[in-house]
Amino acid sequence: MIQIRLHGRGGQGTVTAAELLASAAFDDGREAQAFPAFGVERRGAPVQAFCRISDASIRTRSQIYEPDIVIVQDTTLLGVVDVTGGLKSGGTLLMNTERDPKELGLNGDFRVVTVPATKIAMEILGRPITNTAIMGAFAAATGAISLEAIERNIKGRFRGDLGEKNVACAQRAYELVKGKEKK
Repeated sequence: MIQIRLHGRGGQGTVTAAELLASAAFDDGREAQAFPAFGVERRGAPVQAFCRISDASIRTRSQIYEPDIVIVQDTTLLGVVDVTGGLKSGGTLLMNTERDPKELGLNGDFRVVTVPATKIAMEILGRPITNTAIMGAFAAATGAISLEAIERNIKGRFRGDLGEKNVACAQRAYELVKGKEKK
């Protein structure tokens, strides 16, 4: 089972990203669950969401305390939330930033993957909603979900031109991360 914790701020689509990752995993023939952890947060407040993906039934229903993968949609959370807390040894930290992983000053037994999701979203959507770009980067960095399943689920959630633009965000992020991985 792959356990994923997502960190973001209210309004960035963190909960939607977790739901779409789970839907895409299910579309790929896997078991999945997604759920948020927030109360009365407002736009801009820190939020968390969780996703589990497995080839077998998922009976666990608790919050994820020791994730295999942590996704951070907003680097300003680094000084506010312990985003690497509980991240398993050998895990992956996927961050929305234009900075090089070495510049972030993050130390631990985990791999850091960066993607300029905000830049991608602003160029394609005209808004800093990073969730679909993050999903494409996740597919490239982990191979846990196919890009095709992500594209189908984005189009199922967002219709018409908005769906096409969000698919373009996912594709661009996927290509950028794949390009970095080959280096």
